[in-house]
Amino acid sequence: MEAVNLIESFSEFKDNKNIDRATLMSIIEDVFRSMLIKKYGSDKNFDIIVNPDKGDVEIYKNRKIVDDEFADDSFDYDENKHISFSAAQKIEPDFEIGEDLSEKVKLEDFGRRAVLSVRQNLVQKILELEKSEIYNKYKEKVGDIITAEVYQVWKKEIMLMDDEGNELLLPKTEQIPSDFFKKGDTVKAVVSKVDLKNGTPSIIVSRTSPVFLERLFENEVPEIFDGLITIKKIVREPGERAKVAVESYDDRIDPVGACVGMKGSRIHGIVRELKNENIDVINYTTNAQLLIQRTLSPAKITSIKIDEDTKRAEVFLKPDQISLAIGKGGFNIKLAGKLTGYEIDVFRDTDIDVETEDVDLEEFSDEIDADIIEQLKTIGCDTAKAVLELSNEELVRRTGIAEEAIQSVRDVLASEFED
Repeated sequence: MEAVNLIESFSEFKDNKNIDRATLMSIIEDVFRSMLIKKYGSDKNFDIIVNPDKGDVEIYKNRKIVDDEFADDSFDYDENKHISFSAAQKIEPDFEIGEDLSEKVKLEDFGRRAVLSVRQNLVQKILELEKSEIYNKYKEKVGDIITAEVYQVWKKEIMLMDDEGNELLLPKTEQIPSDFFKKGDTVKAVVSKVDLKNGTPSIIVSRTSPVFLERLFENEVPEIFDGLITIKKIVREPGERAKVAVESYDDRIDPVGACVGMKGSRIHGIVRELKNENIDVINYTTNAQLLIQRTLSPAKITSIKIDEDTKRAEVFLKPDQISLAIGKGGFNIKLAGKLTGYEIDVFRDTDIDVETEDVDLEEFSDEIDADIIEQLKTIGCDTAKAVLELSNEELVRRTGIAEEAIQSVRDVLASEFED
């Protein structure tokens, strides 16, 4: 009965998906060889045949047939290595002296305790190997997105099950605040940490990690996956707002447009997955002033003063732009600081003389043709002062607009400051 239980234990593991066939067979053979050494003192004259398909094990004892007269003290006779001629003939009459005899060993011959010990040892070793395989598998998956099913929901964490029945943990701290899952729900997350605690793998997944957002972009934007667009940096306030700085290595590709997609088709799926988290995609630049200006969008900045030594930036805005720069809950300016690496201080520009204030070009749309405004904006002239600071020749060269039209525009903009 114990032998049957032992074979059943082996059968339970023969189809284990986490352990390769060769490794499983090797472990089973080692366990049985340990049993042979305990009983016979050596395992050198034994063959162990593991049958994975049948789920059983065969053990054969190999001995050389010697003359009966050598089975005494005058010969170095070892019953584990030798068998007398007369004893061999009882097994098979055709045997002759000098031949090798291979005899099948029954598991029952080892005794109940030995078989029980092997069974426990086998189960323990295979479970340890299975845990080690799971650990190694997920150690290589750190930073990858996985999809798993909610198995159990607790106050501080959620237990997930992958397709192979492995347990994963999604702590409350790694959940988006508006996340709500119940048993049976499918959850998408990124593998963030894998540890081995007391021999048991602990796999932590996250939905708040910037890496999760990065992988979602890779899945939705082929240009990122192919390496044509690079994500330079991601900062997040999970469930509220995220800023993603992107850069294109191909001048023909607009990195922001590619990430957002036609009518937002690519980014909408990401926003839904992140429970309507606002995502600002920013065109990365090494120009610190321009990067700060872009990260504080939609606020329009009047001027910026940067101190490279202290990594501080003083940003001046019109009173009605300050709330936009700060953003709801202060998330916009907070994330802008993290993305740019500067401590950003916002100031009202009320101390600036009205005559020196700049004016956005859009404010002149009733006097200047919309196409001309758009052409000026494409060369970085978003405000009246930006246009007036350039000469007519420079403006004509860079925009292709006729000099007469340029002069007309300058007159309109100049009159604004004269008034």
